[in-house]
Amino acid sequence: MLLPEGLAALRAARANRLQTSLNLALGSALASIGLTIPTVAVVSIAVRQPLELGLGMNEEVLLALTLLVGVVTLGTGRTTVLQGIVHLVIFATFLFLALLP
Repeated sequence: MLLPEGLAALRAARANRLQTSLNLALGSALASIGLTIPTVAVVSIAVRQPLELGLGMNEEVLLALTLLVGVVTLGTGRTTVLQGIVHLVIFATFLFLALLP
Protein backbone atom coordinates (compact mmCIF):
# COMPACT_ATOMS: atom_id res chain seq x y z
CA MET A 1 0.00 0.00 0.00
CA LEU A 2 2.89 2.38 0.71
CA LEU A 3 5.05 1.30 -2.22
CA PRO A 4 3.80 3.70 -4.97
CA GLU A 5 3.83 6.72 -2.69
CA GLY A 6 7.15 5.68 -1.18
CA LEU A 7 8.76 5.44 -4.61
CA ALA A 8 7.27 8.80 -5.61
CA ALA A 9 8.64 10.31 -2.39
CA LEU A 10 12.11 8.92 -3.16
CA ARG A 11 11.98 10.32 -6.69
CA ALA A 12 10.93 13.72 -5.36
CA ALA A 13 13.75 13.67 -2.80
CA ARG A 14 16.30 12.81 -5.50
CA ALA A 15 14.97 15.73 -7.55
CA ASN A 16 15.60 17.98 -4.52
CA ARG A 17 11.87 18.56 -3.91
CA LEU A 18 11.94 17.97 -0.17
CA GLN A 19 8.48 19.38 0.62
CA THR A 20 6.84 17.19 -2.01
CA SER A 21 8.78 14.19 -0.75
CA LEU A 22 7.72 14.76 2.86
CA ASN A 23 4.10 15.36 1.89
CA LEU A 24 3.98 12.12 -0.10
CA ALA A 25 5.67 10.06 2.60
CA LEU A 26 3.70 11.43 5.56
CA GLY A 27 0.37 11.41 3.71
CA SER A 28 0.87 7.83 2.64
CA ALA A 29 1.82 6.70 6.14
CA LEU A 30 -1.13 8.55 7.68
CA ALA A 31 -3.55 7.00 5.19
CA SER A 32 -2.14 3.54 5.85
CA ILE A 33 -2.43 3.93 9.62
CA GLY A 34 -5.89 5.48 9.26
CA LEU A 35 -7.08 2.41 7.39
CA THR A 36 -5.24 -0.22 9.42
CA ILE A 37 -6.46 0.65 12.92
CA PRO A 38 -10.20 0.60 12.08
CA THR A 39 -9.77 -2.65 10.10
CA VAL A 40 -8.02 -4.35 13.02
CA ALA A 41 -10.72 -3.05 15.38
CA VAL A 42 -13.50 -4.47 13.20
CA VAL A 43 -11.73 -7.84 12.92
CA SER A 44 -11.21 -7.99 16.69
CA ILE A 45 -14.93 -7.35 17.22
CA ALA A 46 -15.85 -9.96 14.61
CA VAL A 47 -13.70 -12.67 16.20
CA ARG A 48 -14.57 -11.54 19.73
CA GLN A 49 -10.96 -11.01 20.78
CA PRO A 50 -9.87 -8.10 22.97
CA LEU A 51 -7.91 -5.38 21.22
CA GLU A 52 -5.09 -3.73 23.10
CA LEU A 53 -3.34 -0.76 21.52
CA GLY A 54 -1.52 0.25 24.70
CA LEU A 55 2.12 1.14 25.02
CA GLY A 56 4.62 -0.14 27.54
CA MET A 57 6.78 2.17 29.61
CA ASN A 58 9.69 2.05 27.14
CA GLU A 59 7.43 2.92 24.22
CA GLU A 60 5.80 5.76 26.15
CA VAL A 61 9.19 7.31 26.92
CA LEU A 62 10.30 6.95 23.30
CA LEU A 63 7.02 8.45 22.05
CA ALA A 64 7.37 11.45 24.37
CA LEU A 65 11.00 11.90 23.35
CA THR A 66 10.10 11.66 19.67
CA LEU A 67 7.33 14.26 20.05
CA LEU A 68 9.66 16.59 21.95
CA VAL A 69 12.44 16.26 19.38
CA GLY A 70 9.89 16.67 16.57
CA VAL A 71 8.61 19.93 18.08
CA VAL A 72 12.15 21.25 18.43
CA THR A 73 13.09 20.12 14.92
CA LEU A 74 10.04 21.51 13.17
CA GLY A 75 9.60 24.54 15.41
CA THR A 76 12.65 26.34 14.07
CA GLY A 77 11.55 26.19 10.44
CA ARG A 78 14.86 24.68 9.38
CA THR A 79 16.31 21.28 10.04
CA THR A 80 19.92 20.22 10.31
CA VAL A 81 21.77 16.98 9.82
CA LEU A 82 22.29 16.75 13.59
CA GLN A 83 18.54 16.86 14.20
CA GLY A 84 18.06 14.12 11.61
CA ILE A 85 20.70 12.02 13.33
CA VAL A 86 18.90 12.46 16.66
CA HIS A 87 15.70 11.15 15.07
CA LEU A 88 17.60 8.18 13.64
CA VAL A 89 19.15 7.40 17.03
CA ILE A 90 15.70 7.40 18.64
CA PHE A 91 14.48 5.07 15.90
CA ALA A 92 17.48 2.77 16.35
CA THR A 93 16.79 2.70 20.10
CA PHE A 94 13.19 1.71 19.40
CA LEU A 95 14.30 -1.09 17.09
CA PHE A 96 16.85 -2.32 19.62
CA LEU A 97 14.28 -2.40 22.42
CA ALA A 98 11.71 -4.05 20.16
CA LEU A 99 14.09 -6.83 19.14
CA LEU A 100 15.85 -7.31 22.47
CA PRO A 101 13.42 -6.43 25.28
